[in-house]
Amino acid sequence: MAEKQSSASSSGSADQRLGTAPLLPLIFSLALPTALAQLVNMLYNIVDRIYVGHIPGNSSLALAGLGVTYPIIVLITAFSNLVGMGGAPRASVAMGRGDYKTAEKILGNCITLLVVLSIALSVVFTIYGEPILLAFGASENTLPYAMAYLRIYLLGTIFVQFTLGMTPFITNQGFAKTSMATTCIGAISNIILDPVFIYGLNMGVQGAAVATILSQALSMIWVLCFFLGKRSVLRIRKENLIPDKAILALVLSLGVSPFLMSATECLIQLSFNTGAAKYGGDSAVAIMSILFSVAQIANLPIQGFCQGAQPLIGYNFGARKLDRVRKTFLVMLSVSMGVTTLVVAAVEIAPQLFLGLFSSEAEIVAMGIAPLRIYLLGYFFMGAQNACQQTFLGLGEAKLSMFIALLRKIILLLPLSFIIPGIFGMLGISQLLGLYVAEPVSDCISASTCTILFFVIEWKKLKSSPKAAN
Repeated sequence: MAEKQSSASSSGSADQRLGTAPLLPLIFSLALPTALAQLVNMLYNIVDRIYVGHIPGNSSLALAGLGVTYPIIVLITAFSNLVGMGGAPRASVAMGRGDYKTAEKILGNCITLLVVLSIALSVVFTIYGEPILLAFGASENTLPYAMAYLRIYLLGTIFVQFTLGMTPFITNQGFAKTSMATTCIGAISNIILDPVFIYGLNMGVQGAAVATILSQALSMIWVLCFFLGKRSVLRIRKENLIPDKAILALVLSLGVSPFLMSATECLIQLSFNTGAAKYGGDSAVAIMSILFSVAQIANLPIQGFCQGAQPLIGYNFGARKLDRVRKTFLVMLSVSMGVTTLVVAAVEIAPQLFLGLFSSEAEIVAMGIAPLRIYLLGYFFMGAQNACQQTFLGLGEAKLSMFIALLRKIILLLPLSFIIPGIFGMLGISQLLGLYVAEPVSDCISASTCTILFFVIEWKKLKSSPKAAN
């Protein structure tokens, strides 16, 4: 969709096309740039791991050290999702009703919340970073690498929070290409700067952190320029930066689901890193870092595609165009399932290619083949869960979305990461193998439950009568 100068009162504004433009090309024009943006976005941390995994010397220790910082990075991202993915769908529904004043107030309150959270997170993790990393599976050998990266990364928390939290507001106005450009600017900068700081200036893992925060700073500047410029339908206004309890309650009630989806990943990586350290030592922690990275590669394309299509769900739901909501969901479901099938097939056929991206050590690659095949097996079903989950969010179904977020990680995977290794141990089977098996078991049960709930509850409502938007 072409990105044109827009205003809230213009009948030809970009956001109004969400309810009138031909549906199939509109879905792809919104969703594909967002999916590509997600793929590029994952390069922020994954490229760091790729470069660090090839540092001459103790690359496996450096990779393991970087891996144990990842739960903290995930938690920081989770708070940006709490605000961005909680506020943007609310603003989208308000725009569908023609209530631009409320939509702009949501935007302003979200900016204030992001700034406050950034300061709080930076202070907490700077003070308590070392004991937290030790709890996350760091050892005496990997802790120096982890702390060297984390101390610098935390200096750029405001850049990360603002960029990730505001990008959904760009996408939900119909400016998917601008959203993609936001991510590409930072990620491409990171790809260029990483080797300069890591190898050229011989800064190692510290160089990876410097490159990352400088790249995120560039992305934040781009986002600010967009909202302060003339193209944005929603504008940043001083009066809307004053916190409003009612607005914040709406944002947080919907944002808690994507927050939990990300935050529980922190707990999962805590249990998996500590389990890997217990059952296999530093090498197993390094392999676990690779598994998490490949899982990101598998999940982010479909997550990005569904997030890109989500504005159509929220806008047309607010405008009571339920037929467009149903058709959008079916496209999301078909594309997501197709992508997950291809990704899982690639991992099962050629796991060495994925492992070789993150390590130049033949021993690590050989040890990781079986774990990678097992760990990613259940991602085939995650296409359906992503489509249903993002549709729940677009419809404002905060409770259902929160339940699904809790189901996969907290109710299923967290206990299974202890139960299955315990059972395997009693049977004389490798407990480390049991740790890997927990992931696909959880994925299959969670995705099946989410899909059934969607068709039993929401699909019938969408086929019957219009439902009042929250």
